Amino acid sequence: MTRILIRAALILVAVALASTAEAKGCLKGAVVGGIAGHMAGHGVMGAAAGCAVGRHQANKRDNAVQQGDQGSRAH
Repeated sequence: MTRILIRAALILVAVALASTAEAKGCLKGAVVGGIAGHMAGHGVMGAAAGCAVGRHQANKRDNAVQQGDQGSRAH
């Protein structure tokens, strides 16, 4: 149990040190990925993959919002 808490603390520190723009979506993805990875015996790898997927999804949402804003300005 203490290993899980140590890993979670390290992940939170890493996220806190990252800039806000880069960490967008990473925290939620890291938590979900870390839990899923822990169940499979690979918590740290799950957290890293979850962070990457979370950032990717956040960037896709931001791009969709920006494209929607540009389309409404053209009219």
